[in-house]
Amino acid sequence: MSSSDLELDAAGEPPRVRPYALVGGRTRHGSAAPLPVEAVIVADGSVDATDLRLERAAIVRLCHRPNSVAEISALLAVPVGVVRVLVADLSTEGYVHVNLPLDAGADGSAPLDLLERVLAGLEAL
Repeated sequence: MSSSDLELDAAGEPPRVRPYALVGGRTRHGSAAPLPVEAVIVADGSVDATDLRLERAAIVRLCHRPNSVAEISALLAVPVGVVRVLVADLSTEGYVHVNLPLDAGADGSAPLDLLERVLAGLEAL
């Protein structure tokens, strides 16, 4: 994503706003737990997002292809904590879908049914 994808100020630079101002000083969305950095975000292409501005609009544009919270943060040069709050807001408003990673078992292992499906897929190749 280039600076041309964000709104520019009179000097042709991206606006310089303190990160906490983008989320009104919030560190999380309501009482929800923060999104993991590996959560994959996908924009809902059927929703009209023309009313969004700045980072919120940039996140939706970026997520027409799946991107993780960490990738969004890096591509937009916005702190991960801010991206987590913005993505949670956008999800609540219906602009994006959040795909959370699978929970590992207590011993850190993957669920057996997932491993069986992966094996079946590999055998089908």
